Amino acid sequence: MAKKILEIKTICGSFKCVFEPEPDMGGYMITVPQRPDVVSWGKTMAHAKKMAKEAIECSIEGDIIIAAEKRGEISIIRSRAVL
Repeated sequence: MAKKILEIKTICGSFKCVFEPEPDMGGYMITVPQRPDVVSWGKTMAHAKKMAKEAIECSIEGDIIIAAEKRGEISIIRSRAVL
């Protein structure tokens, strides 16, 4: 099965996503060339599309939060994770 390039619509716009069959885990690995930080996976094509949309939106929300912190509009308190 070959990789597919599909356009995913989000609340932030449309993004071309690359869906590649994942032979080891099954399902599809997703990358987004416009957002190199976005990588996700889905067990079926429908699940992969949902996961791609969610990953893109989370990435953009993160960018918005970081920008607001840099402008001094919000303060993020970071703590160490307890394992």
